[in-house]
Amino acid sequence: MSWPQPLPVLEALGQAIVANSAGAISSYEVMYGEVNLTGPATRIVEALTYLRDHPDFKFHQLMDVCGADYPERELRFDVVYHLLSMTKNLRCRIKVQTDEDTAVPSVTSVFPCADWYEREAFDMYGVFFDGHPDLRRILTDYGFHGHPLRKDFPMTGYVEVRYDDELKRVVYEPVKSVEWRNWDFLSPWEGAEPGYAPLIPGDEKAIPAVTGPSTPAGSKP
Repeated sequence: MSWPQPLPVLEALGQAIVANSAGAISSYEVMYGEVNLTGPATRIVEALTYLRDHPDFKFHQLMDVCGADYPERELRFDVVYHLLSMTKNLRCRIKVQTDEDTAVPSVTSVFPCADWYEREAFDMYGVFFDGHPDLRRILTDYGFHGHPLRKDFPMTGYVEVRYDDELKRVVYEPVKSVEWRNWDFLSPWEGAEPGYAPLIPGDEKAIPAVTGPSTPAGSKP
C-alpha cells in the first residue's frame, strides 16, 4: 500500500471511525496525510480501545502521547495520542482537551507504554492523568518548580542549581539574574559571513562589504 494514503481513503476512514465510535470520537479532519480525530476527554479510554480492537482499523501501537498549550483557551491543554496500524499501513492522532485542574483518564490499561508518555506530559505541562499507577516527574529534577513547556513558563526558570563548596552538596536557589533575548527584528543574519545569507534591505547594521583582498602579514604591498 502507498504512503501516504490517498485522500479518498483517509476521508472514508475518518467517516467510518466517527460513525461507529458511539460518540467516543466526535469529529475528524484529514491533514498532512493523516486522520486527525477529536473527542471528549472523559471517553479517551473507550476511544483508544475502539481504535485498537476494531478489525477495520487495528491501531495496535501507541507511538506517543504529548501535550500542547493554548493559554488563551479555557481548556488550555491538548493531549494528543499518536497511533499506528502496521497491518493497515495507517496512522492517526486523536486529541482531547483539558485544563490545569481536570485530570484526563489514564490509558495505561489500553496501552501500557502510555505510562512514561503520560508522566512526560505531566512533567512538561502539568496535565494530570486519573488512574495512572505512578504519576511523578520523569524529565526534570526532584523538587523542580513549574512545567517547562507551558507558554507562561519563564525562559530562565524559577530556580538555579549549583554545587556549594561549603555545604558540600547541590543547592537550589532563586534565579538571581534574568537574561532575556532582545530581538530587534532588523537582521536575523547579523554576524554571518558576507555572501552566506541575504541581509534585510535597509538594515543599518549590515555587515560592511569587503573592498578587496587583504595583504598577508609580513609581505610587501
